[in-house]
Amino acid sequence: MGFDKNDGRFESVYSQKVKAGKRRTYFFDVRKTKGSDYYVTITESTRRFEDDSYTRHKIFLYKEDFNRFVDSLTDVVDHIKNELLPDYDYDEFTRRHEEREREYKANLALNANKEVTEDTVEESSIEVTEDTVEESSVEVTEDTVEENSIEVTEDTVEETEDDDDDSEVSEW
Repeated sequence: MGFDKNDGRFESVYSQKVKAGKRRTYFFDVRKTKGSDYYVTITESTRRFEDDSYTRHKIFLYKEDFNRFVDSLTDVVDHIKNELLPDYDYDEFTRRHEEREREYKANLALNANKEVTEDTVEESSIEVTEDTVEESSVEVTEDTVEENSIEVTEDTVEETEDDDDDSEVSEW
């Protein structure tokens, strides 16, 4: 029987992603079978930096094994936490992860407020003359001026308009 992605046998109905450092990510996916049954796939994805590819390992966990699997996993993790490494700070990684998530979300919010386009990059790094203003299709609004910290005064506009020498450039 061939694999056809459109036959619905491997439909994912719920998913959790756990980043584990720079190289590893775990995926917990609830999948639906053709017969409307459910199972869990646990995937470890490890990034290989040398060729920018990933190695994946999967575990399929079926409903009849859920309780034994969870009980055994809990037992093994508790044994490590309580017997083998009782003094280890297991929340250290959670705190680091939460801090990185806060920084990431703050950067996303900051970048969402600043739309960077080729025009705005060029606009903020060039000297403007009357000719470049006429040739440019950039619309300068009060928001653009505030974002780029450019102060436009009547004197600046008059200097540009009175300047007959094309080789000399006036700066804003």
